[in-house]
Amino acid sequence: MDVQTEVIPAMKKWTKPHDRYTEIATGENVTTTIAGSRGLLAQIGFDGQIVHTPGHSDDSVSLLLDDGSAFTGDLTLPDLSSEAHAAIVSDSWRPLHALGATTVYPGHGPVYPVSKVVAR
Repeated sequence: MDVQTEVIPAMKKWTKPHDRYTEIATGENVTTTIAGSRGLLAQIGFDGQIVHTPGHSDDSVSLLLDDGSAFTGDLTLPDLSSEAHAAIVSDSWRPLHALGATTVYPGHGPVYPVSKVVAR
């Protein structure tokens, strides 16, 4: 995603040895915009879009499928974020809910309904 290209070089530094990180060759990848994500996903058979969801990091994104499934990666629940990031995290949940997210598949932890976040 265009919001992530600047951090690719730093990934090698952040990754732990047991993660077996494979360096990303930026010249070999397709970069798309958040606005262009629906078209790219359709080309590979998915009905949905990528949503920019900063919080844990400024470049975080979530995959939102049209069936309401939201794959949020590192986007935490607002009450689990640091005080410094709580407002940013809360703001990242708003578009997911507005765009029809119903079920959250986080990068860490169990699946839960988006209403668990909206009710907060």
